[in-house]
Amino acid sequence: MRFISYIYNDKEYYGIADKNSIVPMDTILKHLGKEMPKNLLEFIRTYSDSLIQDIETILSNEHIEPIPYDKVKITAPIPHPRRNVFCLGKNYRDHALEIKSLPSGSADIPDYPIYFTKVADPCIGHMDKVIIPKEYTENIDYEVELAVIIGRDGKDIPAEKAEEYIFGYTIANDITARDIQKKHSQWFKGKSLDTFTPMGPYIVHKSEIEFPVELDIISKVNGEIRQSSNTRELIFDIPYIISDLSKGLTLRAGDIILTGTPKGVGMGFNPPRFLKSGDIVECYIEKIGTLVNIIE
Repeated sequence: MRFISYIYNDKEYYGIADKNSIVPMDTILKHLGKEMPKNLLEFIRTYSDSLIQDIETILSNEHIEPIPYDKVKITAPIPHPRRNVFCLGKNYRDHALEIKSLPSGSADIPDYPIYFTKVADPCIGHMDKVIIPKEYTENIDYEVELAVIIGRDGKDIPAEKAEEYIFGYTIANDITARDIQKKHSQWFKGKSLDTFTPMGPYIVHKSEIEFPVELDIISKVNGEIRQSSNTRELIFDIPYIISDLSKGLTLRAGDIILTGTPKGVGMGFNPPRFLKSGDIVECYIEKIGTLVNIIE
């Protein structure tokens, strides 16, 4: 089941996506006699996994008029996260070794997760433009990442129960201004500029993705493959991340965790291959889809 947020007739909605169209969630919930949360974030916080079986039954047994994709503007699944997006740095071995010039340590493989956050207000969606503030930065980089969407509140979560706290998965591109990142000797500012968190095109419910999560992950720039790996190569896997991050810190339903990026980012080349206006970046993750953004 794929949850999607979109704009239709100048209003924001969300629903269930298939290959060619969208089934509006308000119609589904009317069939179930349920209240309609105002957006997908509130849906996750209100219902999480409790309605998945019922929604599948409605989709199978009831005819609901779908909306074609060409009638809507797709947005990020959660355009306005409830708080900063949680991120992991240097969480693939090959990537950790290619970015030794970055702040936060040497090229060594980290012994503990490197956590940071980024502002995403809003996250931008599929086919949206990443705007480079050219008067401020020149070295813009891409990072394809698997994003985990938390499904219910939890603290001190055991690793063996981590999947119970997941709602689903989506694709993120952790756009980064490398020159700003180096200038300030930390990661927050260079990753939090406006439009620097593309996400989507939808959230795939966890029931469609086998656990532990082992998915091919690829990025392309103008059709050229730059990154190619599999999430099985994560240094700290998803159960570990959720368990460790939740120690003494309550994760909330709707929280977003970016799990790290593999080797092949622009700054890893010699000379670096940063993004420029007109570039098209494709981020693909197996069983989820492709997130495409244009650099301006």
